[in-house]
Amino acid sequence: MSVPELTAEETAALLAAHPDWAAAREGKAIARTFRFKDFSEAWGFMSRVALLAEAQDHHPEWFNVYNRVEVTLTTHDAGASGGLSARDAKMAAAIDALLA
Repeated sequence: MSVPELTAEETAALLAAHPDWAAAREGKAIARTFRFKDFSEAWGFMSRVALLAEAQDHHPEWFNVYNRVEVTLTTHDAGASGGLSARDAKMAAAIDALLA
């Protein structure tokens, strides 16, 4: 099942709306690094994101070391070889809302 890929204008709007996220993988993904007080706080954040991801059926790529969590969002079914989609925009907004 192919998912529509965001246009360049839609990607620019996504990044403007979520300035803590940055384009990654030649514009095919967005990424953000989160830092927390300690491992427990980072793990709690990851647990909350996991619940969002399950509800949205859209799962981030991530990496965790102690108090740092690196999150990358991309849609593997977007375009010919993956890219950004509305799913990524929705997930970025949901993740940002966790910290608001």
